[in-house]
Formats: sequence, C-alpha cells, structure tokens
Amino acid sequence: MNQVIDLLKNHRSIRKFKPETVSIEKVHAIIEAAGWAATSNFIQAYTVIHVKNKKTRKQIADLAGPQPWVETSPLFLVFCADLKRAQTACLYENKEMVSGYTEQFIISTVDVALAAQNAMIAAESLGLGGVYIGGIRNDPETVCKLLKIPDHVYPTFGMCLGYPDENQEQKPRLPVSMVLNDEYYQESNTDLEKYNAICKAYYQNRSNSSREDTWTHQISVMMTSPARPHMKAFLKKRGFEFK
Repeated sequence: MNQVIDLLKNHRSIRKFKPETVSIEKVHAIIEAAGWAATSNFIQAYTVIHVKNKKTRKQIADLAGPQPWVETSPLFLVFCADLKRAQTACLYENKEMVSGYTEQFIISTVDVALAAQNAMIAAESLGLGGVYIGGIRNDPETVCKLLKIPDHVYPTFGMCLGYPDENQEQKPRLPVSMVLNDEYYQESNTDLEKYNAICKAYYQNRSNSSREDTWTHQISVMMTSPARPHMKAFLKKRGFEFK
C-alpha cells in the first residue's frame, strides 16, 4: 500500500546479528524518533538506558532466560517507565508529587511502550533488526541494582538491535476479522480454527516438522500458569502502588 505500511508488515524478531556496530548517530536518531511518539499529558514518562558494559549485559542475558543475544547484539537498550522525572519537575516548582496511583502506572507503561515501538520502527527503517526482551522482568530487582534505577522508575523491557544476520520467517498474526469489531465488542471465533492451522504450519516449517503447536494451545499453556508473581510487590516497592 505504501512504504510505511510495508515496513510495519515486514517486522520479525531478529536475534542473530552481524558484528557491525551501530553508529552513535543512528542510536541518537532512533531515540529521537522514539521521543516523537504520543505521550499522555506531555509527561514523556520513560527513560532509555544504553547498556554497553559486557559484564552487565552478560548478567542481564542470564537472568532474562538466558537470552545470549542480550550479550552479543551490537546495541542493547533498556526501556524504563519513569515517573522520577515528573517528580523532579514537581520539586522544581516547589510542589510534592502524589504517587502510587494506578493511572500513573498505566500512563508510564503506555508511554514507554509507544516510545519503544517508535524506536523499533525507526531502527528497521535504517536497515536494523531487533527483538524485545521482556525477560528482564524475571528479576527486575537485580536489573535495577545493575543499572542504578531509582524509585518511581521500573525496567519495562529490553531491546536488542543490530544488522540482521538471519532471515527469520514471520510468525503469523491474528487476522483482521478476529481483531476488528464494528460498533461494540464481539467475540468471534469463526476464523480461530483456520488461524490455528496457519500457526501449526508455521511451527512445522520452522522446526523441520519437530514441533506441533497451535495458537490456542500455546496461549492456554501460558495463561494457565502464574506469570511473574513477584511483579506486584516489586512495583509497590518502586512507588508504583495501585490506589
């Protein structure tokens, strides 16, 4: 349809990279593009940490999975939901920020996600590829210690970027018919069986027929097990309570 839509529809997770470094000019361009994402009430509630230290990256790679591409990718960024800067703005105006409200948590989390997606799209437009690393939330306390992250900030996810050294097949997405509703919420499963068949074929092809899986099976396994139950206590400790 157009180049932007083509770029968006060409996204795939890249975990294997060429050794070529990403210039600091491109890094700055990517982060500047991230900054032009929509932001709630102009808060811009995010900070990005460029992690260069190999020892630190190895520790994060291990606690995240392990996910060795965190250590080996030319560029590794940690995207943080950040209300500390808003607190600083309040102090600058001799005011005290109220904190701990669920809406503040939502605002900061949405802000950082929007900025990160802008960053990924900008990187891909420059010929880079990458993958998000939600695994840093396996042990967010250690990540905070390693990166000296203060209260009112939490590491939301990481991002590996670099020049792709693989051509991954795209994982099929839900069809528009299952996502787009007219006028009101409507749960439609008419295309679910067809989508399961597409996903099954994808996994069979990717694994040389050694993996049989469907979307519903994969999601049912994930959603019937506790998901990082430590996060609530961690967020409360960080100042992200749920009032």
